[in-house]
Amino acid sequence: MSRMTQTDTTAARPLKIDFVSDVVCPWCAVGLGGLTTALERLKADGITAEIAFRPFELNPQMAPEGENITEHIGRKYGSTPEQSAQNRAMIKERAALVGFEMNMGDQSRIWNTFDAHRLIHWAGAEPGAGGPQGGGLEAQGRMKAALLKAHFTDNQPLNDPETLIAAAGAAGLDAGVARAVLAEGRFADEVWAEERLWQSRGINSVPAVVVENKWLISGGQPTEAFEQALRQMAAETAGAG
Repeated sequence: MSRMTQTDTTAARPLKIDFVSDVVCPWCAVGLGGLTTALERLKADGITAEIAFRPFELNPQMAPEGENITEHIGRKYGSTPEQSAQNRAMIKERAALVGFEMNMGDQSRIWNTFDAHRLIHWAGAEPGAGGPQGGGLEAQGRMKAALLKAHFTDNQPLNDPETLIAAAGAAGLDAGVARAVLAEGRFADEVWAEERLWQSRGINSVPAVVVENKWLISGGQPTEAFEQALRQMAAETAGAG
């Protein structure tokens, strides 16, 4: 496929990307890193994107106290503790390639993420309530990144509202509003509706990167795979336009 030129793409509108994922999904962190790195490279060719983060719960029935990661992986996938540790080491290496630090160990835990998804939705839905840096898709991305860091890098308990509120503050959002969102149950219906919507569209594993509502890139792909796919999609979108 020929390389697109600056003239080919500068007038093109941003690609619309829906990033369907969970906060406790390690491949989602890897995939997000690969996607954002690819988009940084593609800027030179005038290819940009607007990313909306959509909710998916890997463990919607997870108890409030969470579960030990080794026990969880063993129960869910039949992995031995040794296999689980080897898999974490491999994912850690993949994450490092896209600049994301993972520090998960044998005593790390998996959490219910519904409240985290409520905050991600809030960050994108209320431009006027997102603190000094504002809200919208860019703020939603910062909230997502802060939660991924809290879980995978810092091993913070996602069942603790203070962890989630601190992540909102780290994302440059209004921690006081975040506290109210959590305490008052805001955006629960919206998150449930979005989860059902994406499930109805056939999304049953994450990360799922849906481009322009018609292309799907599945899994934590390397940067080069995202770059090649997005370049082709941008060309087809520009041609259709």
